[in-house]
Amino acid sequence: MQAVSDIRDQVGESPVWSVAEQALYWIDIESRQIRRFDWATRTVQSWATHERIGSIVLREGGGLVAGMESGVFEIDLPAGNPHASERLLFPMAFAEPGMRFNDGRCDRDGRYWVSTMVRDMSLASPAGKLYCVTAAGIGEPLVEGLITGNGLAFTADRRHVYYSDSHPNVQTVWRARLDAEGHMAPREVFVDMKPLPGRPDGAAIDEDGGYWICGNDGGQVHRFTPDGKLDRSIAVPVSKPSMCAFGGPELDQLFIASIRPGKPVEGFDAALDGALFVTRPGGRGIAEVPFRSR
Repeated sequence: MQAVSDIRDQVGESPVWSVAEQALYWIDIESRQIRRFDWATRTVQSWATHERIGSIVLREGGGLVAGMESGVFEIDLPAGNPHASERLLFPMAFAEPGMRFNDGRCDRDGRYWVSTMVRDMSLASPAGKLYCVTAAGIGEPLVEGLITGNGLAFTADRRHVYYSDSHPNVQTVWRARLDAEGHMAPREVFVDMKPLPGRPDGAAIDEDGGYWICGNDGGQVHRFTPDGKLDRSIAVPVSKPSMCAFGGPELDQLFIASIRPGKPVEGFDAALDGALFVTRPGGRGIAEVPFRSR
């Protein structure tokens, strides 16, 4: 496992691999930055945004779609310009002050599923919700009562969605069946992560249906089989891995974003806190579907 560059994020999140570009995008929420790692040249570019971004997804035809502090935006990243070009798609009226969008991912039909949260996690406010964004707008909440919604992933066969609540009071991953239109059946507990190292943060799915989820505060990434059994855990040299994504030319590389803790954590390498890592964990991922704007 190695860091892809010397960049250290405050809150590294939302890695997403573009097959078309052979590049990985990710964000630093608190620094309000979008970053792009080019696989061929091993170089990183960064663009500033005017608000914090909770998550990004690819956009059909190029560019990105992002859940931010005031709504869902289309984003273009002009060459030679350190500032992103942003256009508001859908404004958002949050349930409480101090909220923003958080974890998000496109399903297999190009719909952007994204959660909301109260930024101050110490409040443990269950005001967070899970939404599905389409070309028509932000739909009605699919799930309510989340404190820190995370862990979104969709199986290749379109039949299941996974999501988690990573708040210390919850630490649970759920799974729900989906019908052909993307409607959710009642959820079931997939994994209770309280006994395991780390809180259930961002996640990814491999081609065999394995669910990979970062154990934030535990310095590990866990893989669960489709029946919810822990298959293996990968140690990360930092305490706060935040979200993972498969990428690389063969989709056999696992990229892992991370967060800088408030102070160094014993047993981990503080010089690597906030780095974006890449490793070959065994197995392959599935290509991300971009947001379909029509």
